Amino acid sequence: MTKEREGELLMSGLSILESWFPILSIVAISHIGALHTYAFSLFISLFFFIFLMLKKDLFSELKNRAAYRDLLLTSFWITTLFALVFIGMQFTTAGNMSVIIFTQLFFSYLYFNVFGKEKIDLIHALGALFMGIGAIIILIPDDLTLNKGDLIIFAAAAIAPIANFYSKRARKYCSSVTILGFRTIIALPVIALLAWIIEPKISLNELENALPYIILIGLVIFGISKILWMEALHRISITKVSAMIAFVPPLTLFFAFVYLNEVPEFRQMLGIIPILIGGYLLTKPIKRISI
Repeated sequence: MTKEREGELLMSGLSILESWFPILSIVAISHIGALHTYAFSLFISLFFFIFLMLKKDLFSELKNRAAYRDLLLTSFWITTLFALVFIGMQFTTAGNMSVIIFTQLFFSYLYFNVFGKEKIDLIHALGALFMGIGAIIILIPDDLTLNKGDLIIFAAAAIAPIANFYSKRARKYCSSVTILGFRTIIALPVIALLAWIIEPKISLNELENALPYIILIGLVIFGISKILWMEALHRISITKVSAMIAFVPPLTLFFAFVYLNEVPEFRQMLGIIPILIGGYLLTKPIKRISI
């Protein structure tokens, strides 16, 4: 199996897990607020990563001073990215959020293919285009209006490729578990302090109601899913990773139907078709002729 195929399989698994993120987050935020949800989720994921780092003896990787610049930049950008997403979700709809955050594909292409040196084959570029069209068809609400929440999430989408860039660089020095564990250690006190300052105090009852969703976000989304993300970035281009996120919207629609009894609209079902076509093109191996 090629390195690129491994990355595609990792992204497929990640898409299944990430498709639950909006569902879990919206429920948790409704109980304890955005930053508190982020902070408690980081707290849960911290134990997960410390356990893995101890079990695999990965703390020794932090002795490599050459890794710290990329580790710190990765931590800064990823923490900022998720803080903006959680805050923005308080002022907009899940549909708007999903449309706007997917524009990270545009920013990835702009940063790394237009202004950068990262190349993408024509067939894969067409695949990315189809997936982008499908995601917009599925997610764009009939009454899409811009508000401060949309602008905040748009800023997060612009940051996402930068976070991926430094994550990809840090992966050359450290394992995915070490990078994410380091990021969690750095992010937790900052986000917890912001939650304590900005948001109202939460009751024990509110925390208990949100706890099952927080545990799932901390372990599955910030834990297992992010490890898959880091490993995929290590194997395939940032633009391709960003494009394959388009698998998430139809999966979210399916799980929302099963868990929340939300019936997908015809327009949303129609959007699945270009996503499947784009996914086929994007993961199609390119035969190169050597001369």
